[in-house]
Amino acid sequence: MAKNKNNAAASEARKTTARGQRAPKGVLRRLLRTLFEFYPVLLPVTIVCILINAIVSAAPSIFMQNIIAIVDETYQSGDWASVAGRIFSFVAVLVVMYVISLLAGLFYTQMMAVITQGSLKKLREKMFSHMQDLPIKYFDTNGRGDIMSYYTNDVDTLRQMISQSLPQMLISGVTLLTVFCIMMYYSAILGLIVVAGVVCMTFAARYITSHSSKYFLRQQVTLAKAEAFMEEMMTGQKVVKVFCHEDGAKAGFDKVNDEIFYNARNGNRFANVLMPLLGNIGNVMYVVVALVGGALMLSGAPNISLSGMAFSISIVVPFLNMTKQFAGAIGQVSNQVNMVIMGLAGAHRIFALLDEEPETDEGYVTLVNAKENADGSLTECKERTNVWAWKHPHHDGTLTYTRLTGDVRFFDVNFGYTPEKTVLHNISLYAKPGQKLAFVGSTGAGKTTITNLINRFYDINDGKIRYDGININKIKKADLRHSLGIVLQDTNLFTGTVMENIRYGNLEATDEACIDAAKLAGADDFIRRLPEGYNTKLHGNGANLSQGQRQLLAIARAAVADPPVMIMDEATSSIDTRTEAIVQRGMDALMAGRTVFVIAHRLSTVRNSNAIMVLDHGRIIERGTHEDLLKLKGTYYKLYTGALELD
Repeated sequence: MAKNKNNAAASEARKTTARGQRAPKGVLRRLLRTLFEFYPVLLPVTIVCILINAIVSAAPSIFMQNIIAIVDETYQSGDWASVAGRIFSFVAVLVVMYVISLLAGLFYTQMMAVITQGSLKKLREKMFSHMQDLPIKYFDTNGRGDIMSYYTNDVDTLRQMISQSLPQMLISGVTLLTVFCIMMYYSAILGLIVVAGVVCMTFAARYITSHSSKYFLRQQVTLAKAEAFMEEMMTGQKVVKVFCHEDGAKAGFDKVNDEIFYNARNGNRFANVLMPLLGNIGNVMYVVVALVGGALMLSGAPNISLSGMAFSISIVVPFLNMTKQFAGAIGQVSNQVNMVIMGLAGAHRIFALLDEEPETDEGYVTLVNAKENADGSLTECKERTNVWAWKHPHHDGTLTYTRLTGDVRFFDVNFGYTPEKTVLHNISLYAKPGQKLAFVGSTGAGKTTITNLINRFYDINDGKIRYDGININKIKKADLRHSLGIVLQDTNLFTGTVMENIRYGNLEATDEACIDAAKLAGADDFIRRLPEGYNTKLHGNGANLSQGQRQLLAIARAAVADPPVMIMDEATSSIDTRTEAIVQRGMDALMAGRTVFVIAHRLSTVRNSNAIMVLDHGRIIERGTHEDLLKLKGTYYKLYTGALELD
């Protein structure tokens, strides 16, 4: 059974892909360019310190060769008097270089901490800022847990790569180049032996990392899946317990967790083979260099080198140390490759988020404060007058001001969330200022979609929507939404006081205005019974409040915005009958003089509407007042009398 379970996890893991199985080649280049943009001065200085540290690490090989050469020369000549002074001078220079290397190392390690954490901070800010500009469609089509994974898992892989892997690879790369140049300077023959060993190491590393990177990339994606699953389970924990679905939730988590295990296990199995394999190739290379070097030295064979020195103990011994150093540097590079691959996978996902198309806004009509002149015309002003106007610049350079009244009209509107499926068909309706329109219909009939089009969460495919006679495509989205108040079926409260949550509807509102809005919504009574009244702290989306209380706060939030148009999307769906009566009175007061669009399953809340639209599969099949629709004895009549139920 366990075997079947693992096989299922393996099968699922193989299907899991990132946005492409591997990060594109341009990701590293873009990441480096981004780091240079964040730290245009500090990063180059840090890189210079890394280079100094790396170059100095190869210096002992040169000094060892010189010291051995001096001892060998002195041994043959017998003049030991000057040896100590010459060796001391070399040691003194070496000490100075090591001090410089130490200072450079201390500086770059400290600065890399600043650069790493600073870059991650700036990236998180950049991602969050960009996320605010994304359209609603992005959040409708991407799971919240997956989006959260950008800020946690993906950013964390970058931390590891920027702070450790990239500096270490740069140090190892410079060390390799420096040591290789020194090797070729002293002996091209022994250098070629090392090159042969490097070729073997390279092929081994390439084969292993090609397999391990595949699993590490999948691991990154399955981590995002796991986070999305856990977020979903935490949010729906009450539903899980109500339906006793704990075992099913555990099974679902085990499936995702098995995918992570499968990918992480296989990735690390390959990665863990790499270091011992390279280490042993390095040992073999060390032995071969020792044997060949010794044989050449004893045979008196000519040395091919830029130094012009013959084979001697002063060449072979330092060469052996350089071989060890060379193999160690390659091992360090290989050890960091998988971390770099995971970091690039995280960077690829982050850049994919940053590359998401922001919400476009081609509007140029803005909402301004205005005052009415004696002749009835409007003039723009800075102070708040409770008179709003649409400032409409025309192509001929003229400006017109249209009073914001809340006149909303649809003309033959067609819309689909995807091009291949139309959701709304030929929707035509109008709501004059102060009128109340209600939408009734089964789930999926298109009620909420209509309100999403009014505030331009989505744009229509065909037809026109006019707001106070202006095509809403010409109105800036922020100004359009500022003129609308909306109470959603799903209430979202933020961490903060009750007062702050109400003020969210209008950040300039005074405490008195917030309290008046709460009274209007019928929320003042229960708020004052809270431990600290309006200063009571809310956490976890208002988890310390009942569903009805949360909905009342959402209505108060809309009330404090004081917009001319209100959208009530199932605003009383979570409120009991007694509370509904209280809320309905407040809502009637709130809706007085405003254009209101109401979506409701409870038909009792729409009886006093100026017009009721009955929708079915994206079409308006009936329209009229409550009395008119009852006389028709059609769908609305059946719904009202209970002969037909909303599903």
